[in-house]
Amino acid sequence: MRLTYTSDVWWKNAVVYCLDVETFKDGNDDGVGDFRGLTQHIDYLAGLGVTCLWLMPFFPTPNKDDGYDITDFYTVDPRLGTLGDFVEFMRTAHDRGLRVIADLVVNHTSDQHPWFVESRSSRESPLRDWYVWKDTPEPEPDQVVFPDKEDSVWEYDERTGQYYLHSFYRHQPDLNVSNPQVRDEITRILGFWMELGLSGFRVDAVPFLIDNVDPELADPHEFLADLRGFMTRRMGGSVLLGEVNLAYKELMAYFGDGLGDQLTMCFDFVGMQKAWLSMARGDARPLAAALRERPEPPKDCQWAMFLRNHDELTLDKLTDGERQEVFAAFGPDEDMQIFGRGLRRRLPPMFGGDERRVKMAYSLLFSLPSTPVIFYGEEIGMGENLAEEGRMAVRLPMQWSQGGGFSRAEPVRPMAEGEFGPAHVNVAAQKRDPGSLLRWFQLLIERYRECPELAWGAYTVLDGGPDAVLAHRCDADGATVVVLHNLSDAAQDVELHLEGLERCRLTDLLVDGTLEVPDDGVVRLTLDPYGCRWLRASEPEVSPEDASVKSR
Repeated sequence: MRLTYTSDVWWKNAVVYCLDVETFKDGNDDGVGDFRGLTQHIDYLAGLGVTCLWLMPFFPTPNKDDGYDITDFYTVDPRLGTLGDFVEFMRTAHDRGLRVIADLVVNHTSDQHPWFVESRSSRESPLRDWYVWKDTPEPEPDQVVFPDKEDSVWEYDERTGQYYLHSFYRHQPDLNVSNPQVRDEITRILGFWMELGLSGFRVDAVPFLIDNVDPELADPHEFLADLRGFMTRRMGGSVLLGEVNLAYKELMAYFGDGLGDQLTMCFDFVGMQKAWLSMARGDARPLAAALRERPEPPKDCQWAMFLRNHDELTLDKLTDGERQEVFAAFGPDEDMQIFGRGLRRRLPPMFGGDERRVKMAYSLLFSLPSTPVIFYGEEIGMGENLAEEGRMAVRLPMQWSQGGGFSRAEPVRPMAEGEFGPAHVNVAAQKRDPGSLLRWFQLLIERYRECPELAWGAYTVLDGGPDAVLAHRCDADGATVVVLHNLSDAAQDVELHLEGLERCRLTDLLVDGTLEVPDDGVVRLTLDPYGCRWLRASEPEVSPEDASVKSR
């Protein structure tokens, strides 16, 4: 497979780091994170090795949904700084070689947004059609996203005597993208922030954006293609990263089917959930099956892989029985579960702090064929605080030092507790520890960036023998990396058939060591409990004497 590596598709082997400005670092000692604090820690992020920062919403908001209820798309929430602070942050990030994307939350607004205030003022309002209104909507209980808070996706407005659609919370009315004026306004929002330096956007809740409109769009995906076309004209290397939690067959339309002219990247929710099922069972077969089933995205598109993000760890694509297996393994208490479909925990506590298992899981993340996406604090093993409501349990202040280090004032939110709190888990201590999770992340990111085959290449899931072992190889431009992970707590003997690599040398990229591939191409090795190996194939070195003899 012959590939051409260009900066226009930088996202193919990027390392994306998601953070909330509000909880990352306080720069003015008021207990709230801000752009000044984030800017002061750009060197930490660059030193970690990440190449792209994904900012959660930083716009003005009543903050009823952690910033996803927006009242102004064209400025910064005053608690987090000013547009000037944002521009200084962007300049500093670009100076360190980091690209920045931001959440594009245009499925809905806050009910306090001036657009909605005007829309609900009367049925004759010029902005009435900017939202979705109906006289007598049909009940749609199966469409409720947050069953603990809402029992309908329609809310009655007494002033105008109609119902408005809200796919999420009642204080978040849905915008109507069937209205050309709304589509134009969304395009202006993109253009505004791209002029200030953003390289793209993570598009929130994409299916809701194009499906829940009135009247229905003749071709819903045409809007996504228009957005992608606009961004490409403005900035050739821009990216749209889509949150599309659908089965593979349905999801492919969001890439643009075979054209690749809509979303640039999509999160692999199916692969993520099967990874958790495999880790719960200590059996790689569910994840292996998902990787074999996963379609190849169109040219110049890519999968994005994650193990945790800022929401619940959703398990909605698993069967009821499979979901219960994951609950039993990683969140047996009801308080650890949410919406009946997911977990509100971070990864290290789910593994009981087992460092071998934690390191193996992140090795798996960085080696799977996709672009890895990590959530702030994962690199040090932050925990959760289950005393916080809902998904806020994992959206905690970053732990910089033993005392917290987030702010000199009382933090806006409580820290993680217990053995995963700042007293035991923090950046300062792990920087001094060569065996820390932070150093492991730096190594994984360095090796991932050195192995473009992992992101760019054609991958093959191998038969490694034991059910507990996931083995796959990635090939590109005549280069090959073979990766193995033992998902169980017992050592596993592995036998790999490496066609085309006979008599090659396999160099371990994570620890010192090499293997020679025999003439028959069959490699045998033993993986430690929760062990992982990244093996780079190369031609055997030839001594000067041998080379001289061969040349004769």
